[in-house]
Amino acid sequence: MNTMKWLLKREFWEHKGSFFWAPLILGMVMVAVTGITVVYGMSSGQSPFKLHLNGQMQDMQAVFNSMSAQDVREATSVLSNICLGAAVPLLLMLAVTTFFYCLGALHDERRDRSILFWKSLPLSDTQTVLSKVLMVTVAAPLIVIGISLATSLALMLIVGTAALVHGVNVFGAILGKEAVTMLPLQAVGVLPVYVLCALPTVGWLLMVSAWAKSKPFLWAVGVPLIALMLVKWVGYVLGMNSATAWMASNVAGRMLLGLVPGSWLFDHNRAGALLHAPGVWIGAAAGLLMIYAAIRLRRFKDEG
Repeated sequence: MNTMKWLLKREFWEHKGSFFWAPLILGMVMVAVTGITVVYGMSSGQSPFKLHLNGQMQDMQAVFNSMSAQDVREATSVLSNICLGAAVPLLLMLAVTTFFYCLGALHDERRDRSILFWKSLPLSDTQTVLSKVLMVTVAAPLIVIGISLATSLALMLIVGTAALVHGVNVFGAILGKEAVTMLPLQAVGVLPVYVLCALPTVGWLLMVSAWAKSKPFLWAVGVPLIALMLVKWVGYVLGMNSATAWMASNVAGRMLLGLVPGSWLFDHNRAGALLHAPGVWIGAAAGLLMIYAAIRLRRFKDEG
């Protein structure tokens, strides 16, 4: 356990820019742009808290006072969803950084020959590869979840404070929404589902990274896409177009898009429904087999 902890620390410090600084800077930029926009709008009289209704510009306080309780709840729901939407760019960045991290995780150490140093240490190939799997499926998502929650909270404070200046208190309505208060628990609770969906992609990318002598990106992306085109051509000739859709969703999609948070929503409306889908467990098992193949390839493959 202590060895795995230090291996995770090694992965974090070697890729701190991708896993920590990049999402942190993006979150800070989003908060700064929002704050500057609100302050500029208030100082120039172009307040974002004035609404264009019936051909006239009306103050938000007057509008809120004339709204029913249901309308107020819907309006604050829109505001809270906008703030919570700040997590989307950060999650997309997570998908990109983890994708390329997996591609280079085992390939780069052979290219720069640093694998010789790591193999001289009392570290097994299994420990090394599993530390990379845990980094990309657990540690990195937890970091981004923390940054995204902080970013959403900062945006809520900016919007709520600006609205309060205009005589509208939306803090109670926003913070009283279950979607806001339960967000941290829901984000952590959905992590096991994310791990299950990410395993096929992580396993495929690590296996390619351990095997490819050069251009792992072309191998990782090209093989599933070429296979998909072949299946589409065969399906067209034989009149079996459904095979193409199945291939795209259950093979190519799981091999390339599993690291995109929420990608499972294309097939299921709720994350919990995935636990009853056999395809998810089959994909996770295939991912584990490919991770095992990556361990074996790292153990025996030699560029020399």
